[in-house]
Amino acid sequence: MGVLFAVLGVLGFSFKAILIKLAYRWDPIDPVALMTLRMAYSAPFFLLMAWWGGRAPGIARMSARDAWMLVGLGFIGYYLSSLLDFIGLQYVTASLERLVLFLYPTIVVVLSALFLRQPITRRAVAALVLSYAGIALAVFHDIRITGDPQAIALGSVLVFASAVGYAIYLVGATGVIGRLGPSRFIAWAMLAATAFISLHFVLTRPLRALAAPQSIQLLALAMAFFCTVLPTWMIAESIRRIGASTSSLVGSLGPMFTIGFGALLLDEPINLLQMIGVVLVLAGVMLVSRGAGRRRAAPIERNAVRRGTV
Repeated sequence: MGVLFAVLGVLGFSFKAILIKLAYRWDPIDPVALMTLRMAYSAPFFLLMAWWGGRAPGIARMSARDAWMLVGLGFIGYYLSSLLDFIGLQYVTASLERLVLFLYPTIVVVLSALFLRQPITRRAVAALVLSYAGIALAVFHDIRITGDPQAIALGSVLVFASAVGYAIYLVGATGVIGRLGPSRFIAWAMLAATAFISLHFVLTRPLRALAAPQSIQLLALAMAFFCTVLPTWMIAESIRRIGASTSSLVGSLGPMFTIGFGALLLDEPINLLQMIGVVLVLAGVMLVSRGAGRRRAAPIERNAVRRGTV
């Protein structure tokens, strides 16, 4: 059951980009409006999660410092990072988006070296070279298919910025998660992000922008429940049953799921060059996750697995 939960959780997170791309195809909806719908539909579930997590016996009280940390981390990790991802998906394929986001463990290693004084080992350097060589091949594949290097470059930069924001969030979240617990933390961080995207929408968009067709409303609801709330719980449950290391190995299936669904539902082409890039990225990320860098940043990596990707 632990492995099954891990696979289903990764599947849910991986399907998010597919639903976003489908929404953009079915209706010219604005990314801010689509993200607002997703967060609005998921907010009641996270309110319930926050309430339930606060009832646990012996749970620590949330201090004012914890509350401000939750606001800041929710802003960076779930509002800003998700917004950049939604906008980036207007320009790149779902397959490339998932591969670029999958780089976040390598970014965590670099951030840990810069701010936590954790040395980058030779193994980590090799992992970085493999990962970014694979991304270069994947980007070249998309440019060759679309013939629009400017759009692919812009989308790739936006999604990479999203991955950087998520990595910053993971580095900063470790201590707060230890005090509040993962479920309680994720619930309040997501609710903080909901407040930010709602404020963004109110200040920059007319209310009628939320009056999307029923098909888009259903996609946003599916994105909220099946690609946000449910996989968050499933990944946490898989860690409880089989441990963080095994769950993280299952997480490597994420890009493969997205590539497969992208080809099946979005007609995104697959060729040998792209698959070589995928193999290099997966090899690099697994190398940095399983090597010496992982032992030094174990709490950060475990927290990364608990929440999956944005």
